[in-house]
Amino acid sequence: MEWSTGLLGFAAGLLISVTTAPVGVSGAVFLLPVQVSVLGVPSPAVTPTNLLYNVVAGPGALLRYWRAGRLGGPLTRLLIGGTVPGVIVGAVTRVFAVPGPRIFRLLIAALLLPLGLWLWLRTMRPAPPGTRDEPSPRATTTLALAVGMAGGIYGIGGGSLLGPILVGRGAPVATVAPAALASTFVTSVVGAATYALLSLAATGDIAPDWLLGLSCGAGGLLGGYLGARLQPHLPETALRLLLGTLATGIGALYAVQILR
Repeated sequence: MEWSTGLLGFAAGLLISVTTAPVGVSGAVFLLPVQVSVLGVPSPAVTPTNLLYNVVAGPGALLRYWRAGRLGGPLTRLLIGGTVPGVIVGAVTRVFAVPGPRIFRLLIAALLLPLGLWLWLRTMRPAPPGTRDEPSPRATTTLALAVGMAGGIYGIGGGSLLGPILVGRGAPVATVAPAALASTFVTSVVGAATYALLSLAATGDIAPDWLLGLSCGAGGLLGGYLGARLQPHLPETALRLLLGTLATGIGALYAVQILR
């Protein structure tokens, strides 16, 4: 890897994570197209490389949330309980079944575009407090399982999907953000280890690009800490609008890729 590629990866990880960490998104979903289109990471190696980014970048934001006393709790346990088995199934599916990325992009665009717009609408015109209906523990774990499988297949951070859904159902961003980032970190550790083991039994570019993943992750480590430190200074409305904007942006990004 050339030094310019590593520097670009560091800068991308820093800028993305400082923007996304306040709302519980690791930024891997934005880093994925950068790695493929700009940095030239081959498939399926881009998936474990993105997971490696999450592993290295995650402790930055988590450390800040832990110092603030907002890390842990029942939501974190529910999310981890669903995403960990999901990422193992997703990794095995990615290596041996190789599902088409076009279908994935279509699903993400169809989910996040309306979800982001709905979150914007709910923020600007909030429902009465008594009508908010947060998902049950079983529904939360089931959602986390599905998100974990998507993360194992495509290497995205689960927070980009979990955050908008949970916040849109009435959960506060301050509660969702650390829980989503914690589940993303634990899931990425398990997913990266699963890919490392699968690379011993399968052919092709399965192992992560270690140097690039570490470079991107180092930027994300710093950016995540800064973003988590910024969160308490932002009002709940601004955080919800930021999350809605990110969800809409991700959906639009994948929609454009489908139309190319």
